[in-house]
Amino acid sequence: MRWLTDPGYWPGRLIFQRGLAAIYLLAFLCAVNQFRALAGERGLTPVPAYLRRVSFRRAPSLFHAHYSDRFLEAVAWAGTALSAAVLAGLADVVPLGASMALWAVLWVLYLSIVNVGQVWYGFGWESLLCEAGFLTIFLGNARTAPPVLILWLLRWLLFRLEFGAGLIKLRGDRCWRDLTCLYYHHETQPMPNPLSWYFHHLPKRLHRVEVAANHVTQLIVPFGLFAPQPYATVAAAIVIVTQLWLIVSGNFAWLNWITAILATSVVDWRALGLAGAPRPTAAPLWHQALVIAVTALVAVLSYWPARNLISRRQRMNASFNPLHLVNSYGAFGSITKVRYEVVIEGSADPDPGPDGEWREYEFKGKPGDPRRRPPQVAPYHLRLDWMMWFAGLSSLYAEPWIVPLAERLLENDPAILRLLRRNPFPDVPPAVVRARLYRYRFTTRHERRETGRWWDRRLVREYLPPIGLRPAAGSTPSPDIPGERM
Repeated sequence: MRWLTDPGYWPGRLIFQRGLAAIYLLAFLCAVNQFRALAGERGLTPVPAYLRRVSFRRAPSLFHAHYSDRFLEAVAWAGTALSAAVLAGLADVVPLGASMALWAVLWVLYLSIVNVGQVWYGFGWESLLCEAGFLTIFLGNARTAPPVLILWLLRWLLFRLEFGAGLIKLRGDRCWRDLTCLYYHHETQPMPNPLSWYFHHLPKRLHRVEVAANHVTQLIVPFGLFAPQPYATVAAAIVIVTQLWLIVSGNFAWLNWITAILATSVVDWRALGLAGAPRPTAAPLWHQALVIAVTALVAVLSYWPARNLISRRQRMNASFNPLHLVNSYGAFGSITKVRYEVVIEGSADPDPGPDGEWREYEFKGKPGDPRRRPPQVAPYHLRLDWMMWFAGLSSLYAEPWIVPLAERLLENDPAILRLLRRNPFPDVPPAVVRARLYRYRFTTRHERRETGRWWDRRLVREYLPPIGLRPAAGSTPSPDIPGERM
């Protein structure tokens, strides 16, 4: 059964596996730094309450057996340490079975976090990491030649990722069809980066060329991934170049990085003068049998995403099973033409009135102070900042975590404050907190020279009226204790 392996893809597998281990490392670090504040026992959407509503069958997770913030942190730190060890090469120096076990543990740990992460883990790149991580379990290690069937499953994943994103655009916002979406996108994307202002001010002709090139890359090039070499390598190279372009123009967590890493598994490195393993050995029969079984499983599960691709009601970033295997993908089927931002402020005065002093909270990644240049965040993922972008597009009642966020700020909650760039009340918590909705736009070149500002903003309306902490149960509210909504 030598046809099941191809030593020539040994360098591509090595690059892909190390790259995926690096993404795992980032993902687990995100959980270490953010999960407790967002979904912990006193988080904005607490996991214990979620687990009481959701069965193990619907959301498989280690945390159905037990959840505590300490246990979550132990799981996240274990994933961090294990992914760092795999990145350093541990999976390549142990026997094949042990290597598979390492990758399987990473997958189980991260799947357990994703399946209880609720809205904070509802992004397409979470399912993408779970699916890629599952396939990597069966990809073998340095001691064996890469299994051809798993390599083809990685191509099928990359195809769905790119082609699905292309179709959702073609079926979605009209601006994708008339090539004008990039007139707005660099300014209104969830989290612009340091170069987004410059990309926004490129000539409109170039923006139209960018959109047309995107259609070619996502609607035509993906079919080349299944072509004979060297055409598949050319298709993969185009995907990688496109992802690098997206990386330098915006902050999309690890979406673009993992897409480029997937494309490296398609490249025929022999054509680039890189040979395969010195002495690759065929995988044992039990491993080959597992590879065939996994291929059959993916073939069956592919029915739903394949049907979704040809459906007029294509779903974007949907998982059809609780293990997040063989998902549908897509991004920016519609483009926001105007940028709205929720700005949270606090006041030391329990009754500040219309002319009271309000101080603004500053987030690490999302726009706030118009003078602050958009930062580079990706491939790290600031989950609260991303959800604040969605909050600006919806009503207060569509984002039930906003009020708990305000309450934590009223308490100067250390876990929440660690997610922010600046707390304007470092010593004493504010008496009241409010949120206001602003319209943001990039300044023009002239405005930038004159004012030094990257953004211009205008107040639209109140988003969350001023609130103070509620009085404890059984206590009597008094004018000296801020406890009522204002």
